[in-house]
Amino acid sequence: MADRVTTQPNFDDSKDVVVMQEYSDRSSSQHEFKSGTNAALLSAASQFTPEERKSIEKRLLRKVDLRMMPLLVLIYILNYLDRNGIAQARLQGLEKDTKLVGTDYNTVISILYAGYILCQVPSNLFLSKSKPSVFLPACMVVWAIVSGCTAATHNYTGLVVVRFFLGIVEAPFFPGALYLLSSWYTPRELGQRTALLYSGSLLSGAFGGLISAGILKGMQGAGGLDAWRWLFIIEGLMTIVVAVVAIFILPDFPATTKWLTEEERIIAQYRLIEASGATPGVPTEDVGLWKGFRMGLKDYKIYVLMLIQTAITTSACFTNYFPTMVKTLGYDSTRTLLLTAPPYLAAFFSTYLVCRHADIHRERTIHIVIPVLFAIAGYIILLATPTTSIAPRYVALFLMTAGIYPAYNNVLTWVSSSIPGPPAKRATALALVNGFSNIANLYGSYLFPAQDGPKYTMAWIVLVVFSGLVIGGTLAMRWLLKRENVRLEEREEREGLAFEAENGLKRFRYIL
Repeated sequence: MADRVTTQPNFDDSKDVVVMQEYSDRSSSQHEFKSGTNAALLSAASQFTPEERKSIEKRLLRKVDLRMMPLLVLIYILNYLDRNGIAQARLQGLEKDTKLVGTDYNTVISILYAGYILCQVPSNLFLSKSKPSVFLPACMVVWAIVSGCTAATHNYTGLVVVRFFLGIVEAPFFPGALYLLSSWYTPRELGQRTALLYSGSLLSGAFGGLISAGILKGMQGAGGLDAWRWLFIIEGLMTIVVAVVAIFILPDFPATTKWLTEEERIIAQYRLIEASGATPGVPTEDVGLWKGFRMGLKDYKIYVLMLIQTAITTSACFTNYFPTMVKTLGYDSTRTLLLTAPPYLAAFFSTYLVCRHADIHRERTIHIVIPVLFAIAGYIILLATPTTSIAPRYVALFLMTAGIYPAYNNVLTWVSSSIPGPPAKRATALALVNGFSNIANLYGSYLFPAQDGPKYTMAWIVLVVFSGLVIGGTLAMRWLLKRENVRLEEREEREGLAFEAENGLKRFRYIL
């Protein structure tokens, strides 16, 4: 008989788990299913011929891709525009109008991540038990309103308060989107979709500068407001419009999405469990939020991934100051914003291609280490060249973005693949790693004080060091996972099918 299925829509379909054993014939009936297995769903799925299933699955993926992926990318673009609009506003007089001095601007940048870090785990746990089609758009509306309030600030205190609350209400989206993707796509599908999702931040970096240049140039003095204030108002209104549309388009989970047909819902659930390597007759463990959270805290792999992700987030903290980096080339504000686009477009293509290659070859280490080496080359060029050397310094910006973002995305993918377990545990892992790593943005915001410009020597030295830590941590993670694979092989040889039944998994291996 075919492998079991369950009504639980969020079974862990870790991306890099390699299924080492073929599944039984779907029509055989040699296995009896234990209590907790949804035999009715299994029976329904087994009625489809391979040709019918292929047709249904193709139709299912087309529906989900067309409805979910473009919308998630668009939302992530808006998420970054609302969050990072302050970098563009800085070029148009925000610091002067709000009377920021010294490291005030750096604090305004960093305080967002205090709220962001605090709310990632609880928001992701709540999402796992709620309706994403309602929860995520609701968060969008709130963050759009909070971001729009930036236009009403006139001093340092006002900016700090607004940015702190913006971090709280933006926290649910990115880890929530990662969790939603992992609830729909199989191992061979998830990596490229994750890269497409993350492309939203890259496209916002590319086109955000173009949008900002248009607003900042054309809205100065309109309605008696400074152009940078209009920037936050217009981007906030855009986010609210998209949030309303998202309520009617975003899916929930495979078992509860109403715009799927019954046969599509059956296949959507069945194929995820089949891809996970679940042992027939062993129920998927559906744990509560608190137990899932505690399970996550006990898995040492989460802590290693937290350290790697924190190091790579530190290495990428130049993104908060990217327009300022480009401005060191000596151009005016409008040209500076336009010149921010090409490096982010390069990062968009490199991220997708590197992550696609990693998916095809089912490998993570090399696809993290090599891109980080390109980023290090960019940092070293900025260290070694004078600020008057425009061409090599602009090339360095390409190397930095096109190198650090593919590596960052591959680390995120490693989280889902390295933490098999119940949905609540996976939600905890994604939120803990993403949330903890954003501590880097708290101290990273102080690496580029105005008095260190335009060279920023110390900042580039720090980023080189942390990039080295990324490489070291990645190699350590590879060694740990290789050791885990050896232990799995030894235990399977010793305990055989009893081990499979105990763990509900069928001879899987971690991808290194």
